[in-house]
Amino acid sequence: MKDQPAAAIVVPLPGTLDAFLAWRVGPDAPEAAWSGGPPLAAQGKADSDLMILVDTPERDDAAAGRLLDGPAGRLFDRMLAAIGRSRDDVYLASLCTVRPLAGRVAPEVEARLADIARHYVALVAPKRLLILGNATSRALLATDVTRARNGLHRINQPTDIRDSITDAVVSFHPRLLLERPAQKAEAWRDLQLLIGGSDL
Repeated sequence: MKDQPAAAIVVPLPGTLDAFLAWRVGPDAPEAAWSGGPPLAAQGKADSDLMILVDTPERDDAAAGRLLDGPAGRLFDRMLAAIGRSRDDVYLASLCTVRPLAGRVAPEVEARLADIARHYVALVAPKRLLILGNATSRALLATDVTRARNGLHRINQPTDIRDSITDAVVSFHPRLLLERPAQKAEAWRDLQLLIGGSDL
């Protein structure tokens, strides 16, 4: 009889934001052994009404020590400015704290990172959540960007963490907007929905 592969042991996630953030960049996080550079912590105000979640750090982010630092970051800053916000008054986090070698989330870790992302959003409990990119949309809403756009999604936080509801809006990652500038008009509509300027 063949030996069966051992089931992965899933350790319960920390129940407070401070403990979670320490764990997220520590040696027990799923990405700890990845070779994409040091883990990048979230930036901004954890008590902001707006949390923004991207998929992975960009290629040059590790060297800069912050998420969205290069060309995609400059576009991201302009997107925030267009809705009267800046990095100083939002909370920016990433599905992965380390950039995967291939630059995208591998299917074998996607489910675990999705669990972690949902737990993270529940701990932060923002009023609004902007979800940027396909991997991030799949993690939180189990669907890709094209299907998830054009509407508010309600995320109910687990009552054992915090009893609240977060309204989420899905849009294109700035990286894709640089590749496909024609999508910028669609992204602007998403941002209007985020701030309540449109009732789609």
